[in-house]
Amino acid sequence: MWNGNSKLRPSPPVLKPNQMSWHPQYRSSKFRHVYGKPASKENCYDSVPITRSVHDNHFCAVNPHFIAVVTECAGGGAFLVIPLHQTGKLDPHYPKVCGHRGNVLDIKWNPFNDFEIASCSEDATIKIWNIPKQLLTRNLTTYRKELMGHARRVGLVEWHPTTANILFSAGYDYKVMVWNLDTKDSVIAGPVRTISCHQDVILSMSFNTNGSLLATTCKDRKIRIVDPRLGIVLQEANYKGHRANKVLFLGSLNKLLSTGTSRWNNRQMALWDQENLSVPLTEEDLDGSSGVLFPFFDSDTSMLYIVGKGDGNIRYYEVSTEKPHLTYLTEYRSYNPQKGIGIMPKRGLDVSSCEIFRFYKLITTKSLIEPVSMIVPRRSESYQEDIYPPTAAAQPSLMAHEWLSGMNRGPIMMSLRPGSELDSQTLPPERPLSNSMVQVPPQPLEPMTHPAEDGDQASFPLLEEKVSKWTTERQLAEKSCLTNGFDVFECPPPKTENELLQMFYRQQEEIRRLRELLIQREVQTKQLELEIKNLRMVLGQF
Repeated sequence: MWNGNSKLRPSPPVLKPNQMSWHPQYRSSKFRHVYGKPASKENCYDSVPITRSVHDNHFCAVNPHFIAVVTECAGGGAFLVIPLHQTGKLDPHYPKVCGHRGNVLDIKWNPFNDFEIASCSEDATIKIWNIPKQLLTRNLTTYRKELMGHARRVGLVEWHPTTANILFSAGYDYKVMVWNLDTKDSVIAGPVRTISCHQDVILSMSFNTNGSLLATTCKDRKIRIVDPRLGIVLQEANYKGHRANKVLFLGSLNKLLSTGTSRWNNRQMALWDQENLSVPLTEEDLDGSSGVLFPFFDSDTSMLYIVGKGDGNIRYYEVSTEKPHLTYLTEYRSYNPQKGIGIMPKRGLDVSSCEIFRFYKLITTKSLIEPVSMIVPRRSESYQEDIYPPTAAAQPSLMAHEWLSGMNRGPIMMSLRPGSELDSQTLPPERPLSNSMVQVPPQPLEPMTHPAEDGDQASFPLLEEKVSKWTTERQLAEKSCLTNGFDVFECPPPKTENELLQMFYRQQEEIRRLRELLIQREVQTKQLELEIKNLRMVLGQF
């Protein structure tokens, strides 16, 4: 209760417009509430004999058609290639892709051909396989090409991000080899380039956006940025406070991220300036576990995902060019530890559910592959343009001989909007579109015979452009028998009740999508009719 002797509390000072408030500044982000959604049991891949190898690799590769996983095989190395829609329990006699004489250590899908995959093995060879569109009925033992050049086992393979038929491999002979697959020979006895600047086993490789730089980590715990054509070391990190294990280029941010251990053996990640590797921009200790940390970066959303081998959780951050460079968002938690991990390319995501990333966790304790979708919570079911900027398409921007001669070019971009085409502005001028893309010439309107003034003639190009765009979209919709690039009519008939339910749900989803498309077309038709009517009324006055 107030009395006369009490002193009045002074009022807070009024801040002038140029003074800074003491309140903390919260950074707004559309990805603050991203959450991980694991797939239901029927949408997982069960009874998969995942490899027991202790090699620190992903052991899994995914594209919009297939999921490939390294498996156990007596008398050599093998991996499984499972159609993406074939979820549920795997047949114990499911056919394998086998042909290596030693254990398979790494597999990677060709980013420009969803039916071609590269594998490397302890037998010191790399093999290129063509996967048939039909389901495998027996073991696939016939490879398309065999690459021989390493003296010891090959631990890593990596496709060039923008050039067709260029493959990189790293072996335990401390060499990185560059292979040109654009030949008719089924056996390639030597690489076109050999990078011999490493003093120990190479642990990871990563390309920048246009593939002109290669970053590597080595068992000597150094990070190197190498010119992949000349084999010259451009930058080298000798920082003793961080022992790097994996390294990753962060898109077009001109930065590198490495994961490894600190001086006190804590798991740690470090962010580096691409032009100066003397001292990291920032370091962050995560925990005291011993599993390797696999980093993944989504250049479209600038989100960084950290996946620990032997962990069940997935941490994710937002990366920016300004301080603090790394902003922690949250983490996906699970009790099921992953031995390996695969990621789906952006063109294979479900944009109708606002999915921005998808992992495939290899859970050896349950012989299970579990998809985990990263989703931005949105109420609207329409296409969200702001979280799906143009992304890299499945089309090369350079041929092998062009890249080897010194040319660099960024990736060809595409929109994730259903029914959209490639971004024609990013296409190289001398490179025509592939036959798989539908090109529809514009259909101009016939000129009207009514006289009009100059101001009215300006309305014709706009109307013609809208009609041409509508005609193009209509022809694309008529040809869109593909769902995320997969022909729904080539799906095998369901054999079990689970597969029948899966096909039923897919058909329901396709019907819903076509209904939305039909509604959009009706709205566009009414708009065009209204514009034509208004234009005729204007022209009728003259």
